Amino acid sequence: MLRTLKDIDVKGKRALVRVDLNVPLGDDSKIDKNESWRIEAIVPTLKYLIKQKAKIVLISHLGRPRGVNKKFSLKPVAKELSRLLNKKIVFNGKSGDIVMLENIRFKPGEEKNSPKLAQDLAKLGDFFVNDAFAVSHRKHASIVGIPKYLDSVVGLLFEKEIKELDKVLDSKKPLIAIIGGAKIATKIKVINRFSIIGDKVLIGGALANDIFAAQGISMGKSLIDKNSFSEVEKLDLTGSKFFLPVDLAVWDGEKVRYCEIDDVREKEKALDVGPKTINLFCDLIKDAKTIIWNGPLGYYTKPPFDKSCVEITKAINDSKAYSVVGGGDTVAFLRSIDKDNIFNHVSTGGGAMLDYLANETLPGIIALEK
Repeated sequence: MLRTLKDIDVKGKRALVRVDLNVPLGDDSKIDKNESWRIEAIVPTLKYLIKQKAKIVLISHLGRPRGVNKKFSLKPVAKELSRLLNKKIVFNGKSGDIVMLENIRFKPGEEKNSPKLAQDLAKLGDFFVNDAFAVSHRKHASIVGIPKYLDSVVGLLFEKEIKELDKVLDSKKPLIAIIGGAKIATKIKVINRFSIIGDKVLIGGALANDIFAAQGISMGKSLIDKNSFSEVEKLDLTGSKFFLPVDLAVWDGEKVRYCEIDDVREKEKALDVGPKTINLFCDLIKDAKTIIWNGPLGYYTKPPFDKSCVEITKAINDSKAYSVVGGGDTVAFLRSIDKDNIFNHVSTGGGAMLDYLANETLPGIIALEK
């Protein structure tokens, strides 16, 4: 059983806290209002530590900088967090009640899980708190390395994530999984997992494009990852649990058209599922007792290709199911229409959420259990 922040004495001690502050920054280095929820999510853990008069050292990453790159500095994020806490944050300094280190991925040893980097970081705290659920599927120094050298626990956000996702694993039936977006290789395990523990698996987005293309169906100029075809072969799509789109919304650069799966023309792109598929998916959602959603089914930032996301959100809202949503794009869409509050739980993790549901553990959890 994982120990949590409240299981140890933290009063007056130095807390080394790994958090997830990976929020996209605009060209003006400002944080998009639809992304600030990631920063807000760690506030309860930090307020608890502040109340216990702990000294806090924050570790986070931002993007994939591939070395030192000012564009990926955490300085703007430190300012936003300081505002939320109403506390001064010393950025990249030596001492203070709250210190935030610069982007940990500026250090080459982070993604290589360097023992030297983990040891150096461990010297900054009396104990370690992992509150970065969203990156705990990564075997990085600040996730799996530090616990080798410090007494380690999970934070309040991490604890909540596990409790809510365990409810999905022990769910009331029927359980429906809605899987969209891209990167089919990262979703194979969870799709197959839900084919066992779930009742219905609804697949859309670029994932469906890859599946159809791998089956030899022409998808015109749609987004296709040919390298994923070998991964598609690992999917067992037989049986009554899987539901792929039966029609598509396509675009030739000028006009929107709705067509059957095998009727995508050479110059067209499939950018959303079609109205028949939306009706089918929404009908299935009506009977669900538990719903998990990861990945949009269409190009949600360009209407009318947000239609499936809008209608599925309405169907989930109208249902009485326990619902969980995760994945950056999906949550960004829900935030843009002010509907993230209809879900019982909004996960801060996309890949981490899928990995936990598929494997019931994560490298970051295993590291804390040793």
